[in-house]
Amino acid sequence: MASYKNFTSKNNKHTKNRTDIYESSFETPVNPNDSSNLIQKNISKWAEFTSFIRFYPDIFYDMLKPEVGGIELDLYQRVMMRTLSRFPQNYFCIPRGGSKTLTQIMVAYHTAICFPNVTLAITASTKESAVKIWKEKHDEILRFYPSIADEIKSESFSKDTGRVEFQNGAIIDNLANAQSSKGLRRRRGSLEESALIDKDLYDDAIEPIFNIPRTTMTGEIDPAELNGQINRFSTSGYKNSDEYEKILTMVKETGDLKGSFVFGSDWRIPIHFGRQKMSTINKARQGNVTRFRQNYLCDWIGASDGALINISKLIKARTITQPELSCPRDKNKNFLLNEYVIGVDVARSAAESNNKTAIIVLKIIRNSNNLIRQVQVVNIIEPPNGLSFKEQSIMVKRVFKNYGGNQDLSLSRVKAVVVDGNGVGGGLIDRLLEDVTDPETNEELGCWATINTDQKPDVPNSPEVVYSLKSQGINQDIITQFLDYVESGKLKLLKAFEDIKNQKDIADDVMVEAACIQTQLFIDEVANLRIKKNQNSFTVEQVVKRIDKDRYSAIAYALYYIAQFLEKEESDEEYSFGFFFN
Repeated sequence: MASYKNFTSKNNKHTKNRTDIYESSFETPVNPNDSSNLIQKNISKWAEFTSFIRFYPDIFYDMLKPEVGGIELDLYQRVMMRTLSRFPQNYFCIPRGGSKTLTQIMVAYHTAICFPNVTLAITASTKESAVKIWKEKHDEILRFYPSIADEIKSESFSKDTGRVEFQNGAIIDNLANAQSSKGLRRRRGSLEESALIDKDLYDDAIEPIFNIPRTTMTGEIDPAELNGQINRFSTSGYKNSDEYEKILTMVKETGDLKGSFVFGSDWRIPIHFGRQKMSTINKARQGNVTRFRQNYLCDWIGASDGALINISKLIKARTITQPELSCPRDKNKNFLLNEYVIGVDVARSAAESNNKTAIIVLKIIRNSNNLIRQVQVVNIIEPPNGLSFKEQSIMVKRVFKNYGGNQDLSLSRVKAVVVDGNGVGGGLIDRLLEDVTDPETNEELGCWATINTDQKPDVPNSPEVVYSLKSQGINQDIITQFLDYVESGKLKLLKAFEDIKNQKDIADDVMVEAACIQTQLFIDEVANLRIKKNQNSFTVEQVVKRIDKDRYSAIAYALYYIAQFLEKEESDEEYSFGFFFN
């Protein structure tokens, strides 16, 4: 921090016309030589004390701690708080239960109290997420440190906005990582769950918000103040992502003493300090391997070399706010004129011996020229393990019917059901070519034929619904089509459930949440894939064998079918060129 002497120097151009207690020519009713003038007498000590408190936020809270209650700050929390008050850029990659959010908010309140008129912003993937995180910790701080309430002038929290104004003019509010925040100005900011934040949008709309520094009461800019400070708080994400590149850059800057600080840990720190139970860790260890590695090991997962795709592009593709659990109907209960393709992959899990199937529903959006503008993954369904092929075929036919599928293909909203015909997938195709009645509703589900094989259905002249896809010889084309849809931005995915659950039109929370979770698992699968080059082509392989790739395969197969048979060829009129000579 700049010293008091720097701000009162005779050479300081800002002191010439000042009218405050620092200027000797200021006409004050109090005699500056009077020993009772405590402010003038102790101003240098006050400046030193203020500098000390700004540098040691943990001691600041120790001083405010009531005789009964308060928080016993642990060693690692003190390290976190001190780095947040000293480094221009910090990254905290800490597991669940690591108290990173409470520590973050405590330091924000400390900053607001110590720096008059400073403006701070808390940013998350959505404004709702930021407010939810913040409000809970706000209440905790006031409960553990009641005297902080005396520093607060006003506070307001709603579903998507939060604002706390302090007596000294400092303000903390929340921002969304969205274009709506563009043009705003704050002095410092923090990114909650930064691994989920869209980098391109952040660089364009959020990062410039913090470019203008705070001015002191003298009208100056303190060269030692952390203006423009941006702190990141998150569990780990994916290696093949923009955020991974960011943390690697900051690790290097930490070693090169360039003003960055990276703090990382796994579940052992919260366990050691009693902030997490070992039973919770053991339970998480038995669940999803990716979630455990990210949430408790803080292990950045996926391929670091040869990754299938930059996973940030898939995260950015999560724009769908309206899941479709079935094809919508009009007021006359007729299916809307939507267009769907269903992808099905049948596989034997590397972790379990039972059949495991992924059913993906893709909705096709066309422009006015009938060209495909988007392919939306509106639902992902994973049947229970252990179902027979007959039971799985019934489930696929139910999905077909829910999305407007019809035995009369001229009326069907589902254009095809693309099934992995390799290996065990052939068993499912056999069952799909059988006539079947739904055992639960007694509805006739019908018999299907294949589009591209000579395999005979049980009922002659059955509708050609099934496309039996065998990847031998075309695997490279399947991968290329998948990459093309992702890179071009045509592929769109469901948002996280936390981001859409408060919408009024979310009818079935359980089913919608399941679809959103399955979308996240699909992203996990893609992050775990890397390109494997053969002599004349390439394929994909899993980095961690325990993580399956059924959802990826089902989507990739369906996209291949769409590209081959449903993409309208661009006419010459779309790309007509004229040449002008002068």
